[in-house]
Amino acid sequence: MTKQERIKALIELLAKEPNDSFSRYALAVEYTSEANTDQAIMELKEVIKRDPGYVAAYRQLGQVYLKLNRTKEAKKFYRKGIDLAEKANDIHAKKEMQEELEDIEDEW
Repeated sequence: MTKQERIKALIELLAKEPNDSFSRYALAVEYTSEANTDQAIMELKEVIKRDPGYVAAYRQLGQVYLKLNRTKEAKKFYRKGIDLAEKANDIHAKKEMQEELEDIEDEW
């Protein structure tokens, strides 16, 4: 399946089930991989709006903002993701985001 076919399939899934956080997150990842960062940001923010506890969306959004050199926004979403991961006892996600945030802070 090509990238465009995956994107089309995910859009079709979301048309039927707009609150499917995983499909919307997967769509954002596909957009990110083809450097369509505006669409990726829009989808990730929609995941967070519909499902504020979806920790992976915060990390992915931080990474997208970092690629765009929008460090302030990246830090904001990493910090929020770390807080949520801690509350959810998701040690792995928390550690990954802490490391990425520390890397940013060390560089800037």
